[in-house]
Amino acid sequence: ADAARLPGFHTCVGSGGEKLLPEWYTEKGIELILSTEIVKADLASKTLTSAAGATFTYETLLIATGSSTIKLTDFGVQGAESNNILYLREIDDADKLVAAMQAKKDGKAVVVGGGYIGLELSAALKINNFDVTMVYPEPWCMPRLFTAGIAHFYEGYYASKGINIVKGTVASGFDADANGDVSVVKLKDGRVLDADIVIVGVGGRPLTGLFKGQVEEDKGGLKTDTFFETSVAGVYAIGDVATFPMKLYNEPRRVEHVDHARKSAEQAVKAIKAKESGESVAEYDYLPYFYSRSFDVAWQFYGENVGETVLFGDNDPAVAKPKFGTYWVKDGKVIGVFLEGGSADENQAIAKVARAQPPVADVEALGKEGLDFATKI
Repeated sequence: ADAARLPGFHTCVGSGGEKLLPEWYTEKGIELILSTEIVKADLASKTLTSAAGATFTYETLLIATGSSTIKLTDFGVQGAESNNILYLREIDDADKLVAAMQAKKDGKAVVVGGGYIGLELSAALKINNFDVTMVYPEPWCMPRLFTAGIAHFYEGYYASKGINIVKGTVASGFDADANGDVSVVKLKDGRVLDADIVIVGVGGRPLTGLFKGQVEEDKGGLKTDTFFETSVAGVYAIGDVATFPMKLYNEPRRVEHVDHARKSAEQAVKAIKAKESGESVAEYDYLPYFYSRSFDVAWQFYGENVGETVLFGDNDPAVAKPKFGTYWVKDGKVIGVFLEGGSADENQAIAKVARAQPPVADVEALGKEGLDFATKI
């Protein structure tokens, strides 16, 4: 198993920035304080207190606390505190996972959850020669984004790679061996799975607790304006914790994705700098974007996944070079597009469509036209 691509993965690299090694901060005159947990924030007096009792004062505060992992121990699931029941959120989690994979080489892995973490980690474990079973309660994987037609491809593709998929049930308990290492996953439907490693990906929660009752909240996040400033002047919030006005759909939204984390950070910093210099900044005009890569497949999605869906291309999991997608049509316009196997130009074309929201006269014809509709826009 290759160790995680960390700390080679830096938040800004994906948007064309430099790697943010400790030296980078020093060179830029930024004081970087690590291993310091802030346990109290008092926005009225502009002070932060650390676990060690140190006090920090600020003029401008940028909240980038992200999300915390939802754990099975939060719900008192029996045996959920056993060793090798792992989560993936931070570098430490990645290190723990790599260590467990080395200790339980070629063993049995059970992945709980059918979203991003579940799908990407199942592929990584399979590539590293684990016997993999995925378990999730929904009727198909990635239900927040995928339609049944999209999921049909990925479930079939994963099955062809030897991944066992168990749907419509959840993990209700775990047994451990004499060392306290997880050995069995008990499912709610009565089935029992042997396991050497269990990885749980059942979602996250925005980390807003420090600011409760001090700023306006909306949709589970801290409410901000288009510059990511909260209801308290000089206090900004970005990424997972921010509920911001999404211009394209004219309503407040909260987005959990690295793309928005990067772009909201850039917008907030531009706004803070502009305020100092008296200049103005354009409104944040975000187009929702999600993507994933696993095995030899890679998909991208732009826009909104609501309305009537139109599947195009061949979603047969057995096809040699898969290329298929889905349009979402609402009020006679295409507002979202998903594409598997797209080239760089094709992916750019579907992004344009989601942004432009072109009208569609005939939904049936759209399915036949498929990707050509997007490449002509």
